Amino acid sequence: MTTTTNPPARTVDRAQYGLAAFVTVVGIVVLVDALGLDAGFADQPVQPYAFSYAIGSVLVVLGVLLAVATWRGDVAEPEEGEDVDLSGGLDWTTLLQLVAVIVVVVALINWLGWAIMGAFLFAASARILGSRRLLLDVGVGIALSLLTWYGFYVGLGIPIPAGVLDGVL
Repeated sequence: MTTTTNPPARTVDRAQYGLAAFVTVVGIVVLVDALGLDAGFADQPVQPYAFSYAIGSVLVVLGVLLAVATWRGDVAEPEEGEDVDLSGGLDWTTLLQLVAVIVVVVALINWLGWAIMGAFLFAASARILGSRRLLLDVGVGIALSLLTWYGFYVGLGIPIPAGVLDGVL
């Protein structure tokens, strides 16, 4: 008498196929967009479009490799952090409050500027996520928003809206 054992059923994670398709499509979009870039100066050893071709190609290859790995049965393991409660559901109240804060920042950043809205973003997010030290949160938010504003505007030359503080900063 012979016994046959059935191989274990292969687990297919459809979400991984979706991620593979997304990464591949983004890579293709980057490659197609790179076709429209102008050539730089002839004396440049690396032309501006080289990075777009490299990044787009890597994204396409990674998307295809993820699809192949998923087809072969590779499944990502869930996180098993010591302080992560995997049985708990999503806290919709916290998520919606954070989304509301981001919507307010996006709506008011041109008028009030990054220095004010960055401080608000940090302080409000910290408060929603459980901090009860309002003055410290506002102080850290002001410091971070001013540091990032000056870092981008002065250090990198990237204009960030100053809003009502235009001329003061």
